[in-house]
Amino acid sequence: MKQWYESLFENYARKYDEECFVQGTMGECDFIEKEIGYNKTKEILDIGCGTGRHSIELSKRGYKVTGVDLSESQLARAREKALEENLKIDFRKHDARDLPFSGQFDLAIMLCEGAFPLMETDEMNFRILQSAAKSLKPEGKLIFTTLNGLFPLFHSVKDFLASASKEGNAAYDGHSFDLMTFRDHNTTIIEDDSGNRKELQCNERYYVPSEITWLLKSLGFRTIDIYGAKLGAFSRNDRLTTEDFEMLVIAVK
Repeated sequence: MKQWYESLFENYARKYDEECFVQGTMGECDFIEKEIGYNKTKEILDIGCGTGRHSIELSKRGYKVTGVDLSESQLARAREKALEENLKIDFRKHDARDLPFSGQFDLAIMLCEGAFPLMETDEMNFRILQSAAKSLKPEGKLIFTTLNGLFPLFHSVKDFLASASKEGNAAYDGHSFDLMTFRDHNTTIIEDDSGNRKELQCNERYYVPSEITWLLKSLGFRTIDIYGAKLGAFSRNDRLTTEDFEMLVIAVK
């Protein structure tokens, strides 16, 4: 049986590119470049690359990027966009829980809930981090964003998503946040690229900073820094607060 995140991304590539939460690519790539010292020899792995927005922008800036995703539909759109820009990017279909790489990359990025934390169990989410860690060279860096578990303790997730969405974008309803599991269960309604309405029962895992730190330390990361994640404006100056819907995690092996 297909999981909700597999169904969601079938035939949803063009609509996905119009969603409000994917409009921060340039600023996010500025931050990524700064984090690797603008070193064009660094090899980058984009996990859960979707339609390839970060992979394409980083490739334009002269970096060698490999993009992986579970959705054939998203990857087809990524390849199409790369071809239009005359870019050579290695886009591959892989499950983030079981990547075939070992000690190959200087940097792995996993942005906008590309894979982590969408999995149905904590063990599966951990396997994604494990897989990302294994893909990195010694002293490699992992940069990812994930849902901030401090936010739903102080705010309504439903109200936040309603205020952030625009006409024609995905809509969210029927939220219930479980304090025992830190999972938000909701109904997500989208219109796919063919104009079909889809209603999906979703659940996503929110993490608190101490959990993320512990998980990454157990995978051998030496330094773990966690900040607030502002769309298109990642910064090490943004201290994480209960107002941040997402957190930005930077970990070095």
